This record gives sequence, C-alpha cells and structure tokens, in this order.
Amino acid sequence: MPDARPEFVPSPLFHSVPRPGLWFVFRKRELLVDEHYRPIEHMLPEQRGLTVVRSQFLGELGSVPCFAAHVHDDTSAPAGMSFFDLRALLGRMQHELVWLAGRAVQIAEWDRTHQFCGACGVSTEPHPHSRARVCPVCKLEQYPRVAPAMIVCVERGPEVLLARGPHFPPGIYSTLAGFVDPGESAEQAVHREVFEETGVRVHNLRYYTSQPWPFPHSLMLGFWADYESGEIVPEAGEIEHAAFFHVDALPKLFPGRFSVGQQLIADFCARHGRALPP
Repeated sequence: MPDARPEFVPSPLFHSVPRPGLWFVFRKRELLVDEHYRPIEHMLPEQRGLTVVRSQFLGELGSVPCFAAHVHDDTSAPAGMSFFDLRALLGRMQHELVWLAGRAVQIAEWDRTHQFCGACGVSTEPHPHSRARVCPVCKLEQYPRVAPAMIVCVERGPEVLLARGPHFPPGIYSTLAGFVDPGESAEQAVHREVFEETGVRVHNLRYYTSQPWPFPHSLMLGFWADYESGEIVPEAGEIEHAAFFHVDALPKLFPGRFSVGQQLIADFCARHGRALPP
C-alpha cells in the first residue's frame, strides 16, 4: 500500500513567514473546514476573522504553502465554516487533504503542549534549525512525538480474528491493534497484544505496510499473522467481544479503506475471492 506524497515537500524553513495558502486551523484537535470539507485556502486566517494563537509551517503542496495553526478554545467558526473532529472527516475530505490534516494536527498539538520545558518548567523557544522546541536554560530539546503501534490481521484459513472495543460504534468490529512498548520490537508487540487481548497465540508474521495515524500521534505498522493456538478470552476492559469470522460471514466493519486495518481486511477478502462488504 504505497503512501508516498511526492507532491508535498516538507520544508527546512520551519519558521516561514505566514502567508496565504492552505491553512489547517484547529480548535484543540478540531479542524476548521468549509461546506466542501476544505480548509482555509488562498488567504490568511485573519481574513476570516480568526485570531491565531500560534502557527507552524508544514511545507508546500506543489507551490502552495501549508500551515498548521491553533485558535483559542472558545473560538466560533466563521460563516460558512465548521469545526470537525478529524475522524468525522474521513471519507468526506479529499484523501490528500486528510493526510495533510493528520500531519498538521500532530505538529500543532505538539507545539501547543510543549510550550514549557518538561524538565525545569521554563518557557521553551523554537529551535532555529529543526522542528523542535528547546529550553533556553537546561537546553532540553523536544521534538514532535511519534508512537509506533502494530495492527494485525490474524487468519485461520478462511476465517479472520476480529474484535470490538467498548469505544467502537455499535456493532462495529476491526483488527487487533496496540502500542509498541519501550524495549519491544513491532513483532514482539504483535505476539503480546494478540495474546493479552484475546488469549490467542500467533505465528508466521508478515509485514504489510505502515501508515501515519494522527489519533493521537501514531505510526501504524501493519502485519498479517496466522493462528497458532489458544481459545479466545477477551481482555476485560479492552475487548468487548472477539471471534473468528468466516470470509462469507463478516460482521459490520468500519466503512471505507482509509486505514491499514480496513486495507488488511480487504486484502484478506480478496485472497479468498471475495469483495469487502459495503
């Protein structure tokens, strides 16, 4: 699943002067878009009556400069625009813009939450040459965080292991996923998470692809794995229900193919001569 965006060029000019372009304006983690689910274009946020608290230059899409910005938490949307949680824009917003919005929210949130040094509490300053904030006293440098996480499609012949968490929409199932622990490889995380969440052991891991995932700041590492042993015992508090589902009797899934989890299930179906259920 190639995910290169050669038309978007991250720039070394991290502190470029704000100018008209594509502006991904956030109220906390909510993105401001118009009725066509597009961010502010060809103008500055101030031209829409907004007061920007802080901004970050992202780079250029073609020749168009792209910026991330935060406004105050009590800011109202300008006429003809609305604030949306980024998840609600999946499937509505143009795919290219969703990818850029995901980059924007992670950088904007990192900037918002690292205004002070985590070691000595002094106000931080933008690093002159890197995407970082630095403490002028103890010199601690803080870079945007990326949390690696694994997501895996566990197969047992024509069956696939799917589960639902308590926070999922009613009836929705998906593949298993979890964060990689310190000192742990992605492969070790697959074995651990699958066993912790379902009591199942797997083998024959195969890497699929990776995907940046801005919920909240992850890098998803996709795998296939084969069932080895064990009876399903859902982890209390984490998994509401889990089961092996036959390719001809899959449960309700998240719509679309935006995420690695959706793509893994679609690939599983295709290899068994089936189409992903609508």
